[in-house]
Amino acid sequence: MNNTTIAAVATPIGRGGIGIIKVSGEKALRIAATIFKRSHFASDHNADTCDLSFARFKSYRLYHGYVVDPRNGRRLDEVLLAIMKAPRSYTGEDVVEIQAHSGPVVLSSILELVLKNGARLAEPGEFTKRAYINGRIDLTQAEAVVDIINARTNKALEIAFTQLKGDMRMSVETIRDLLSDIFAGINAAIDFPDDVTEIVDSNTAIKTLQNKVLARLKGLIEQYENAHVLRDGLKLVVVGRPNVGKSSLMNCLLQKERAIVTSMPGTTRDFIEEPLSIRGIPVIITDTAGLHETDDPVEVIGIKKTYEHTDLSDLVLFVLDASCRTTEEDYKIYERISDRRLIIVINKSDLSDDEHKLDMPDSWINIPKVKTSALYNQGLDALKDLIAKTAVSEQILETEHAIVPNLRHKIALDRSFQAASSAVEGMRKQIHFELIAIDIKEAIDSLGEITGVIANEDMLDRIFSRFCIGK
Repeated sequence: MNNTTIAAVATPIGRGGIGIIKVSGEKALRIAATIFKRSHFASDHNADTCDLSFARFKSYRLYHGYVVDPRNGRRLDEVLLAIMKAPRSYTGEDVVEIQAHSGPVVLSSILELVLKNGARLAEPGEFTKRAYINGRIDLTQAEAVVDIINARTNKALEIAFTQLKGDMRMSVETIRDLLSDIFAGINAAIDFPDDVTEIVDSNTAIKTLQNKVLARLKGLIEQYENAHVLRDGLKLVVVGRPNVGKSSLMNCLLQKERAIVTSMPGTTRDFIEEPLSIRGIPVIITDTAGLHETDDPVEVIGIKKTYEHTDLSDLVLFVLDASCRTTEEDYKIYERISDRRLIIVINKSDLSDDEHKLDMPDSWINIPKVKTSALYNQGLDALKDLIAKTAVSEQILETEHAIVPNLRHKIALDRSFQAASSAVEGMRKQIHFELIAIDIKEAIDSLGEITGVIANEDMLDRIFSRFCIGK
């Protein structure tokens, strides 16, 4: 790591009980010694007597005192000072945290004083990036830090904390070790071709790849497919023709009047997005314009946006009107969204006693369905249960400490799976070991990208750009 010392306000800017300025690097202790004066020196107003004996300070202790401008002896604030010496700190470097009163002026003044005495302003995520570079954490744990900060539900927090503990890293390293053993054997066979049968048992290698490597990779990929919405949020889009109760249904789920509701069809002309939590799943729900044939240019734009949202959705609520038969417009809407994961919501069920009135085609039989009445708040619990069940496997919801890869991990897992599968096929066809070794190496390297064993600066920049300054 470079020898610069970085600093930033580590808490949200605003008025509050406490605000923290974090400093990390080889000059951190010297800067603290320059601007911090312990409280038992309070009677001495000479700036030159700031406590410089930091060698006597112990890590993970709080010290009471004052931040003092060494140029004029002016006290900026009464603070607590925490010192964490290298290498047993978050970043692996000397770290100082100044715990001051939280206010924009006082925190900015202290930070400015720190910067004037040898630090520079930290970039977003730079403290965590240094923790990764200095070997305190791997990349999956670094990503878990920002996932914890951004968690919107208890389940998302649980998944992030499981990753922070290192469970994702250990799963990946187990697979990587299996591949490395096979790779070592293949390389030995290449170097000593006369002893190839003694060095590499292709049948054993194939079984290991199939039963241990590919099976585990597939399991992790399926975990992403089944549960990534717990971290990333479920994109839930409500569609249907005009006046079937889409906006009323959204308002019921939100438990507030977010969308305008009238008896006139076509009230919603643009999409409306709102966050909510459904059975522990973070959700972004989108109410959309009613889908129908129209020459109105404004409605045409709204309908185009509706289909753009459905194309990017994780789950679509296809709303039908229980008070009338299924229309040609309903069929056209279904044809347009049939490739998406769907729930059919039969709304206005209070207006119909005939469950067969809708006359649904056979192609809709296996689609999950639920009856609701947005007007009377009926069927909402059943709808929420169905959304949760359709979006995330019940096993994931009930499992504690579930390992759920993110999209970056999933892409790398896919590459590793394809490379390992190619190696199995090559062994079966008895192709040259040099070619099989290329596939095994690619599988190993792809997994190395997940934990950061193999990383480039562009990848690191993308990951740490998600962080705020001060973390």
